[in-house]
Amino acid sequence: MNFLPTDIFEKLEFDKILSLLEKKCLGEPAKQTISSIRPRNQIFIIERLLKEVKEYTLSFEEDKHIPMANYVDISEELKMLEIEGSILPIEQIISIKNQLWIIHAIFKYFSHENQRIYPTIYDLIRPLTFDEQLIFAIEKIIDEDGSIKRTASPELMQIHKAKSSKFRELNKQFAQTIQSFKNKGWLTDNIESFRNGRRVLSVPSEHKRKIRGIIHDESATGKTAFIEPDNIIDINNDLFDLENEEKREVRRILRELCAKLRPYVKGMKKYQEILIRLDVIQAKARLAVDLQADLPKIKDQPQFDFKTSYHPLLFLINRSEGKKTIPFDLTLHGNNRILMLSGPNAGGKSVAMKAVGLLQMMLQAGMLVPSDPESEYGIFHHFFADIGDQQSLEDDLSTYSSRLKNMKSFLQHADHHSLVLIDEFGSGTDPKIGGAIAESILNQLHKKKIFGFITTHYSILKVFAFKTKGIVNGAMRFDKDTLSPTYELQVGKPGSSYGFEIANKIGLDKKVIQYAKKKIGKNERAVDQLLIDLQKEKQELEEKLSLAQSQQKHLDHLVKNYEKMAGDLEVSRKKLKLEVKEFAMQKSAQDNKALEKLVREIKEEKSLEKAKKLAAESRAKRKETSQEVHQLKESIYYKESQKQTREIVEGDFVKLKTGGSTGKVVRIDKKKVVIQMGVLNMTVHLRDLVLVGEPLEIQKNKGIRSNLIEQKSNFHSKIDLRGMRREEALQILEKYIDQALVSGISNLEIIHGKGDGILRKAVKDKLKEYQINFEISHPKPEHGGDGVTLVAIE
Repeated sequence: MNFLPTDIFEKLEFDKILSLLEKKCLGEPAKQTISSIRPRNQIFIIERLLKEVKEYTLSFEEDKHIPMANYVDISEELKMLEIEGSILPIEQIISIKNQLWIIHAIFKYFSHENQRIYPTIYDLIRPLTFDEQLIFAIEKIIDEDGSIKRTASPELMQIHKAKSSKFRELNKQFAQTIQSFKNKGWLTDNIESFRNGRRVLSVPSEHKRKIRGIIHDESATGKTAFIEPDNIIDINNDLFDLENEEKREVRRILRELCAKLRPYVKGMKKYQEILIRLDVIQAKARLAVDLQADLPKIKDQPQFDFKTSYHPLLFLINRSEGKKTIPFDLTLHGNNRILMLSGPNAGGKSVAMKAVGLLQMMLQAGMLVPSDPESEYGIFHHFFADIGDQQSLEDDLSTYSSRLKNMKSFLQHADHHSLVLIDEFGSGTDPKIGGAIAESILNQLHKKKIFGFITTHYSILKVFAFKTKGIVNGAMRFDKDTLSPTYELQVGKPGSSYGFEIANKIGLDKKVIQYAKKKIGKNERAVDQLLIDLQKEKQELEEKLSLAQSQQKHLDHLVKNYEKMAGDLEVSRKKLKLEVKEFAMQKSAQDNKALEKLVREIKEEKSLEKAKKLAAESRAKRKETSQEVHQLKESIYYKESQKQTREIVEGDFVKLKTGGSTGKVVRIDKKKVVIQMGVLNMTVHLRDLVLVGEPLEIQKNKGIRSNLIEQKSNFHSKIDLRGMRREEALQILEKYIDQALVSGISNLEIIHGKGDGILRKAVKDKLKEYQINFEISHPKPEHGGDGVTLVAIE
């Protein structure tokens, strides 16, 4: 991916978004990860990152917080632990234990239904397992205070018992010695102290020669000597030895513990990676909550379709100050790819442009965005931005030269997957020359089929946008009465700078304003208004064309339905006639039996000629009915066979055209086909078979039921659209209404819920497309109120 110029992230303030994320991290490693986040262009990666954040926000909403906590980076500890024979200090082992406890809580969190509720996040830990023995092994040795437990080993327990015994003996001896010397007046008021790790007596200097023992220290004034009495020297020596034994035993215990942990270093590295990943996700989720952000739809192609969107940083600032932020919509229809935005200064042009670039970067970096979830974001592979003062003292470039240098880079690297953002296009030099160069650059960028958001004050660029397919004018709305910006983005017409109006409002001398108006001439002043009028007419024509195309599409749909219904009706009519004829054949057979009976009776009466005549008439009538049945079968079944897209080959699944079970073609011998039906094989004529499809069944001796009657009996007059997206709901609703019209249903109940009214409006819009007098109403509040639409078909 290309990001030009190199400071594009600062220009679009993406770095400020990353700073907000870093403040929400629980550990330093996640902050380092966030600082290197950049937009991605693989849609499957982007969708996975967004789903992770969306699921994490759901855990907040459902009060099922994932058990994250503060942690430290243990990379160095794990690196040291990998070295055979190495021993970690207790503090580092405690850091490892604390991180293991967090991971243990996370695995426990996903041990039940949360796997189903948050599947994307669960996928992060799915390949791993957690061994609780790691924590138990550490806690067996180290207590909550970070000290080695006395029970860490039998040897350590013995050492502690011996030390306790020696301490009791020392206390006893020391107490006796103190009492003896105190009675003699050989001790100071402080009596005792510790020097060099030994328990000593505080003795005035004049008495130090009277006490046998080792002098360990003297006070700064030299008036006090610290003496270890000779009767406790051996006890102190024993304690000193025991403490050294304790240190050696603790070192041995820690060495064994590190040896137990060493095989799990690779797994603990994975645990830390997951912890960092979850920390980044939770930071994104917390920022999404602050921004009231959501997950929009995503298309794997460049496009603009922002609905009710906000500049993230402006939204946070305004909310902290109790101000309202004006949202914007940006949708480029058809083949339009570049928006040429104009309007007065301080009207919000640059903010809107930066918002588009920043929101797009955030989404492609895996962050939820403050946009309506019905928005459709595209994916861009390259980002280019020319914003603000580009003057460079180091490169000896003026602002305009620097901007031209940017344009050169854009033209070299941009393609149809690029997003190009340019602020105040053409400014920085003579307006005529700057405008001409800007138009030429824009023309080249347009030929490269880039997607762009460009702001300008130049009429020449507004005119070029009007005349060029793929580029559309836009404006930031301006209140002419108050001469103040509304910060509302409007696509479809150019904006005006309102320079004279603003100059008049602030009280600039009218002579100055009048002189300026004469200087530019009437034609120049009329350009903006002419563009606005032309753009309005163009937009009206485009809307009418779009409406005509929509109506044509609806008409084609109705014609298609009509043709299908007419075909179904014709088939039903022929089937009815066929069943009548077959019924006639059956009745003829019954009559034939009666005739044979009559013949026998006539024979008995010797009237053979009369019998022969009756038999001939019966046979002729049966032959005529049989021929009619054959013709009907040809019309219904064999005529339909002409619609087959290919010939039947071995291995195909087929049915008899007269109905029946499905069979598999085993062998084809000229016009004869052997098909397998279950355990049976049967040979039929090739023309009697059809590739598997919906069979036409003939119902004999059971009356006649048309498809329309079956549809009506199976049709439900109530449909529930709640929980569906708008597009999905409209598709289902269209099929539902079509079926109702075909089936002759007169009353429908459409449940769409209340919510924000999007589905209710969509239902009414869809009903208007049918050009039928529907009677639309809502039931009483206790029966659903505005959440249900009742439709009566007149």
